[in-house]
Amino acid sequence: MRTAPTAIAAALLAALTLTACSGSDGGDGGDDGKTGAAATTESAREGACTAARVGLELGPSSAAPAAGDEGAVPVTVTNKGDAACTLKGLAGVDLFAGDKSWALKPQEGASEDTEVKLAGGQSVSFSISYVRGVAGDAEKSAAVDELKLALPGDSKVSSFKWPDAEVAVKSESTLEATVGPFLPVGD
Repeated sequence: MRTAPTAIAAALLAALTLTACSGSDGGDGGDDGKTGAAATTESAREGACTAARVGLELGPSSAAPAAGDEGAVPVTVTNKGDAACTLKGLAGVDLFAGDKSWALKPQEGASEDTEVKLAGGQSVSFSISYVRGVAGDAEKSAAVDELKLALPGDSKVSSFKWPDAEVAVKSESTLEATVGPFLPVGD
């Protein structure tokens, strides 16, 4: 009898994984394929601020002027509905340079346990902080061209063109870039 719950749990996990990893829906530049940073076990969490319930917008970036300088790309999340929704944790963000990708780590001190409630029409933002790389030096920088993100508790991945210059490479699997927490917009 002990194997039945394990077999059922494994079957449910497989079904959820296949559902969450289905192909592109062709809408708004996003796709349903999960990226490394966007993987989540709570894809259908009730009350979550999902891509279907919110608007996502990249704000004007604070571009790093020269190699070694820091820059930031803000992302605004706005609840498009009347009902409140919740963001618990951090956005999952991957940066792409051609066919190579990097899952970004949380900014130091950013907590996966933080919960933010968004009333209808309310906005929050988070920033992707990065260090500019050396142009043309493939060992020290990545010519990032795309940013993909998923909100916590959502399997929908939204894609955007990376608005700034090269990003410094920390190691083969890590860029000098992090994801910050959700913060209020305005007052």
